[in-house]
This record gives sequence, structure tokens and C-alpha cells, in this order.
Amino acid sequence: MSVKRVVPILTVPDLDAARRAYANVLGLTEVMNHGWIVTLAAPDGSLQISLMTRDLTAAVNPIISIEVDDVDAAHRVAVQAGLDIVHPLTDEPWGVRRFFFADSAGNVVNVLSHG
Repeated sequence: MSVKRVVPILTVPDLDAARRAYANVLGLTEVMNHGWIVTLAAPDGSLQISLMTRDLTAAVNPIISIEVDDVDAAHRVAVQAGLDIVHPLTDEPWGVRRFFFADSAGNVVNVLSHG
């Protein structure tokens, strides 16, 4: 299992206002918008940040998304390590398979693979 991409996630009360601020100040471009989460990227696509109001299917918002090449393997390792799985391994309707774990400090991490 290897990491393909890491994207920080900020929880915001007003998605449009936050999107405009990050786009205007930093020159980032919207590359994904599901209405409850927006991802913005640098012009070359190498750097990204997501802004989220409330996760659509999970009870908690993650602070970071880590895309891996094998989410099932990552999930097995997380379970074997005794990590607190706070959102089960799920095939989401927007085309990702993901789970969340909480680390020892309580940070919620979204681990995913694209379908």
C-alpha cells in the first residue's frame, strides 16, 4: 500500500465564502464541488486543499484526506493496529471507497481510494 495524495480539509460554515477567499487570495482553482465539499488546487494541480461544511455520510468531519492505492489494505492495517475506526469502510456514491480513523490525539483521518 502506498500513499498517492494528501489533502488537508478545513471545516467552514460558509462554503462559497471560503471558496472565494482561497481562490482570490491564493489563486487556487476549483477542481471538485459536491455542494458540501469543495477542493481547490494550484494551477498545476500539485497542491490541493478541501473546504467542507459537514461530511455527507459520516458523523464527523475529517481534517485530512489521504488517498492510497489500496484502501482495503490500509483498513486491515488500521484495524490490526487497534485504531479507532470512526467511519466504516464504505463505497461512497461519488466514486470513492473510504474509511476514517481517529489517531491518538483525536484527529480524524479520511483514507480513500478512487473507484
